[in-house]
Amino acid sequence: MEWQPDEQGLQQVLHLLKDSQSPNTAAQRAVQQKLEQLNQFPDFNNYLIFVLTRLKTEDEPTRSLSGLILKNNVKVHYQNFPPAVAHFIKQECLNNIGDPSPLIRATIGILITTISTKGELQTWPELLPHLCNMLDSEDYNICEGSFGALQKICEDSSELLDSDALNRPLNIMIPKFLQFFKHCSPKIRSHAIACVNQFIIGRAQALMDNIDTFIESLFALAADEESEVRKNVCRALVMLLEVRVDRLIPHMRSIVEYMLQRSQDPDENVALEACEFWLTLAEQPICKDVLSGHLAQLVPVLVNGMKYSEIDIILLKGDVEEDEAVPDNEQDIKPRFHKSRTVTLRHEGTEGEEGEESDEDDDDDDDSLSDWNLRKCSAAALDVLANVFRDELLPHLLPVLKELLFHPDWIVKESGILVLGAIAEGCMQDMVPYLPELIPHLIQCLCDKKALVRSIACWTLSRYAHWVVSQPPDPYLKPLMTELLKRILDSNKRVQEAACSAFATLEEEACTELVPYLSFILDTLVFAFSKYQHKNLLILYDAIGTLADSVGHHLNQPEYIQKLMPPLIQKWNELKDEDKDLFPLLECLSSVATALQSGFLPYCEPVYQRCVTLVQKNLAQAMMYNQHPDQYEAPDKDFMIVALDLLSGLAEGLGAHVEQLVTRSNIMTLIFQCMQDTMPEVRQSSFALLGDLTKACFLHVKPCIVCHWCPFTLSS
Repeated sequence: MEWQPDEQGLQQVLHLLKDSQSPNTAAQRAVQQKLEQLNQFPDFNNYLIFVLTRLKTEDEPTRSLSGLILKNNVKVHYQNFPPAVAHFIKQECLNNIGDPSPLIRATIGILITTISTKGELQTWPELLPHLCNMLDSEDYNICEGSFGALQKICEDSSELLDSDALNRPLNIMIPKFLQFFKHCSPKIRSHAIACVNQFIIGRAQALMDNIDTFIESLFALAADEESEVRKNVCRALVMLLEVRVDRLIPHMRSIVEYMLQRSQDPDENVALEACEFWLTLAEQPICKDVLSGHLAQLVPVLVNGMKYSEIDIILLKGDVEEDEAVPDNEQDIKPRFHKSRTVTLRHEGTEGEEGEESDEDDDDDDDSLSDWNLRKCSAAALDVLANVFRDELLPHLLPVLKELLFHPDWIVKESGILVLGAIAEGCMQDMVPYLPELIPHLIQCLCDKKALVRSIACWTLSRYAHWVVSQPPDPYLKPLMTELLKRILDSNKRVQEAACSAFATLEEEACTELVPYLSFILDTLVFAFSKYQHKNLLILYDAIGTLADSVGHHLNQPEYIQKLMPPLIQKWNELKDEDKDLFPLLECLSSVATALQSGFLPYCEPVYQRCVTLVQKNLAQAMMYNQHPDQYEAPDKDFMIVALDLLSGLAEGLGAHVEQLVTRSNIMTLIFQCMQDTMPEVRQSSFALLGDLTKACFLHVKPCIVCHWCPFTLSS
C-alpha cells in the first residue's frame, strides 16, 4: 500500500515549517533542534516530500521549504534512508515534476539532481528516460519542469552522462535537446541550449557528432527576443571558440559583428557573456587576423563597458567619502593564504581590473561587486587585446582616451583612468611620448574629491611605476611618492587599500631610490597602524615587507628601527598562535629581519621561540590527526610554512648571531621532521631553512650521524 501520513504528525511538521520561517533567532534554534530529533525517524522524510508534492492547499514558500529541508537530508543522510522511503521520494518527484507552480517545479528539480549525485544515476535507470519522454508532453508545466531537472543533472553530472557507466545516454539526449531549440517557449529554448552547453568544454562525442547542427541552431537563435536565450547563445559561442574554433572560422566575420551587438546588449548579463568572447579570442592565434578590421568598432564598446553603472556606485557606496570610522565587515575579509618564500605562485587573475581594487589577494569591499562583472571583463579584454595589437590599438584609443581623462563627469573620468591602466602593459612603448603629460595629470587625480577616482588613479599609476622610476626623480617620483603616501592616510578605506598596494608596487620598482626618503615613508606607514582597520592592516604588512625587501640593509639604522619595530612587535604580541593574521605579519617580519640584519637582534629571541613553538605545535597536531583522524582536526600547515620561512629570514639576516638561538632549541630535530612531511611546500621551506642555517652556522654543522640522507646536523 502507498504510504499515507498520520494527520497529527502532518500537522506537527507543518507547524515546524511555519516556525522555521520566523525571523526570531530563538525560534529558529528551536526548529533546528526539533529537525535533528525528527531526522532520527526515517519516515519524517516521507512527510517532507508529501508536503512538497501533495499539499497543494499550502502556500508555496512552506511547500518549497519542505523540499529544501528534504534536499539537505538527502545530502547528509541519504545512504541511511530505508529503500521504501527512497522509492517513495523518487516516485513523488517524477509524478509531480509538472507542478503548476514554477517554484515547486524548481524545488523538485533540485531534489532530483541532489538524489542523482548520491550515486543514484546508476541505480535509478528510469530517471533519464522518464524525464526525456516528458519533454514531449503537451503540458507546458511538465515539459518545463522536466527540462529544469535535466539542466541541473547536466550541470552536476556532465562527465558521468558521457561515460560507459550509463551506456552513454547523451547519444539520445543531445539530438533530443537540439530539437527544442525551435520550441515556441523562450524558457524551453533557454533550457535546451543550457543543457547542450554543459558538454562543449568536455568535447562530448555525442555533441561533436552533431556539431554542425548545433552551430546552425545557435545562429538561428542569435536574434532571439528572450535575453536568457541570447545569453546562452553567447556562452555557447565563447566555449566553441575555445574548443572548436575550426568550425567557427568560416562564420567568424558574422560572429564578430554579432558579438559587437551583444556586448552592448541592454541586459548586462548578456553583454557580459558576449564580452567574454574578446577575452577568449585574444588567446587564439587567429585573433589579429580576425579583429584587425573591427578595432574601430570594438574599442569604444569595451571602453563604454568599463564605466561604473548606477547600481555599482550604490553598492560601492561611491558617494561615501569618509568611511574610515565605519567598522570592517569581517565577512568581507577573504581568507589569507601564505605564499612561501621558496615557491613563486603564478598570478592567475587578469591584471586589467583585479589590481584596480588592490592586488590579487584582495577584492572589493562589497560582496555584490566581488563577482565578475561587465566592467571587469571589459577592462580585462582591453588589457589582453593591448598585448595582442600593441601600437595598432592606440590610433583607435587615443582620441577617445583624451576625451575621457579630462571629462567633467567623474564617472567618465574614472573609466578613462581605468582604460589608461588597462593598456599600460601592452602599449607601454608607444605610450611613452604621452606620459610626461599624463603622469602629472594622474598624480593630480590622487586628490580628486571622489574616492573612486582617487583609488583608480592609485592603481593606474602603479602600472606606470617602472617608467616613473626611470625618469629624473624631482618631476615624477617625488610628487608621486608624496601623494601616494597622503592617500595611504586617506579617510576612505578603499583609497587606503589602493594606495597601499600601489606604493608596494612603487617600492618594488624604485628599490634603493627610496633610501633618501625612508624617514618620511616610515612615518607614514607607522602612522597608518593607528589608523587602519582589520582588512587594510593586512595590506599594510605587505607594504612594509616589500619596503624592507626593496631597500635591504639601508633600513638598518637606529632611527628607522625605533620607528618601525615597536608597532610590529605590538601587533605580534596581540595575535594568538591560531590567528591567520599571523601569516602576513610573519611574512612582513621575515623581510624586516633579513633587511635589519644585526639590527633585529633585540627582537630576535621571542620571535625565534614563537616560530619554533608554531612548528612544534603544528607537527604535534599533524601526528595526532594522522593517528586519530576522527578525534582531531587536520592542522593548517600554512602556520608551519610561514614560521619556517621567518626562521629562514632570521638566519639570513642575523648570520652567525643566530647560532646561540639554534643551539638552545630543538630546531634541527623539527627540520628533520618537516623534511618528511607529505606537503611539498613544507618540505621546500624546511630545506630552505636548513640551507640558510648552514650558511649562518657553517662551523657548527657536521655530517649527520643520525640519518644518512640528511646532509647536516648541528654539532653539540
